[in-house]
Amino acid sequence: MKKIIVLDGACAAQKDLNFDFLKKFGEVTFYERTSSEEVIKRILNADAEIVITNKVKITKEVIESCPCIKYITVLATGYNIIDTEYARKNGINVSNVPAYSTDSVVQHTFALILDAACKVSQHNSAVKKGEWASNPDFCLCFGNLTELKGKTLGIIGYGDIGKKIALIAKAFGMIILINTRTQISGCVSKETIYRKSDIITLHCPLNQQTERMINKDAISLMKQGVIIINTARGGIIDENAVAEGLESGKIGFFAADVLNNEPPEINNPIINHKNTVITSHIAWATLEARKRLLQVTEKNISSYINGNPLNVIN
Repeated sequence: MKKIIVLDGACAAQKDLNFDFLKKFGEVTFYERTSSEEVIKRILNADAEIVITNKVKITKEVIESCPCIKYITVLATGYNIIDTEYARKNGINVSNVPAYSTDSVVQHTFALILDAACKVSQHNSAVKKGEWASNPDFCLCFGNLTELKGKTLGIIGYGDIGKKIALIAKAFGMIILINTRTQISGCVSKETIYRKSDIITLHCPLNQQTERMINKDAISLMKQGVIIINTARGGIIDENAVAEGLESGKIGFFAADVLNNEPPEINNPIINHKNTVITSHIAWATLEARKRLLQVTEKNISSYINGNPLNVIN
């Protein structure tokens, strides 16, 4: 029987799911949250061979300090929180959970696109404040409502999510531009995306090539009043540059489910701007997606125990 530790299971489980499925594999130590200062101590106290993490970083220091670790599985698709190369050098397989939240993220992306176009949240807020009731006309409209048909949507990152975004955007009658690491037919440069898109949506991983990709220089190339959507990773955005773009009107609307720091700092420059909608990293978190997340995690662990680990990314 294996010794297993869940370092931060709160967000995946929430109030409607649990990690009881792990008990059939061995002794389970479960934590809703673990701070960076607690990681090594908790893994060592549990003598954990299998480490399950969502956003708790497994660094070189953690791996060096915890020789008990033999396998790591991430409650996510992204795995930049783990030093995968050092894990590989130490014979530790790292698995992720690919594509479990694709449909949920696509759905949330369009919720943000549609809010940017239709100003649903702004008008709902005004109605609840009594502004419609006190309005002299039957229609209370703040203007700048946008029809998606005929607009150009630039998609940066064309994996499973980007492809589904394009499919749905075409149903709205939008013109599609795509940019991706792998050169495919119809792919255009980022500069072309910036110059020609009415709406830009980000679906690329965070790495050295994409960090702070949406910066002052990139924004300067964009159309006046461009709409930017980010449901990928907060670090792709230079938030100060976006804040400046919002103030100048260069960026007409910014909507995101991710920020540089999560939870954000109280003085984040974009959260309270009138032309932003920010959700709290929930695009992945539908009940259906979280069920798939735990189901694949169960398969990852079972396969590791049986000597044939799945979804290994190192």
